[in-house]
Amino acid sequence: MFKNTFQSGFLSILYSIGSRPLQLWDKQVANGHVTRVVDEDIQSSVLELVSANVATTYITCPADKAATLGVKLPYLVMVVKNLKRYFSFEVTILDDKGQRRRFRASNYQSATRVKDFICTMPMRLDDGWNQIQFNLAEFTRRAYGTNYVETLRVQLHANCRIRRIYFSDRLYTEEELPAEFKLYTRSANVSTAAPPPEMEDL
Repeated sequence: MFKNTFQSGFLSILYSIGSRPLQLWDKQVANGHVTRVVDEDIQSSVLELVSANVATTYITCPADKAATLGVKLPYLVMVVKNLKRYFSFEVTILDDKGQRRRFRASNYQSATRVKDFICTMPMRLDDGWNQIQFNLAEFTRRAYGTNYVETLRVQLHANCRIRRIYFSDRLYTEEELPAEFKLYTRSANVSTAAPPPEMEDL
């Protein structure tokens, strides 16, 4: 999808304010909804994913199941609101061994598990809005001992509100971010996702 695109700085794949925020995405909904709402904390439009079953309501990018993102930027950043309900997301990457690996983070799992092609890990969210910073290169190296090449797919499951999902070439401070990437709220929390201690010696 972006394989032949020059990539540096920021590459956004979802922005809730645009006229078609899910233009690049497919959605699956069962016993819930994916809709745009006005968030009371930031007084702006956001996407809301809510479901009685985390597994059955999600958005996935690219929309075409046969396509891949081809994003080489190593940092995935998601601006999400904690709805104090079960929530998870998955990232599928390609490493330098030609293997597809999946990372699944959720707020209902207590331990990290690394299998051949999937690594599942716990995720802690603060109250209100969170900026999740995910170092894909580091996670790939620590979990599998291989090097990150590119991201193939991103999948976001209920339950959360989402403002933006983007990739970057490095971590940026709030002051360095372009204005449209900033979240104007008193209750935003920035958390850098780090591999849990269980992954340190893998």
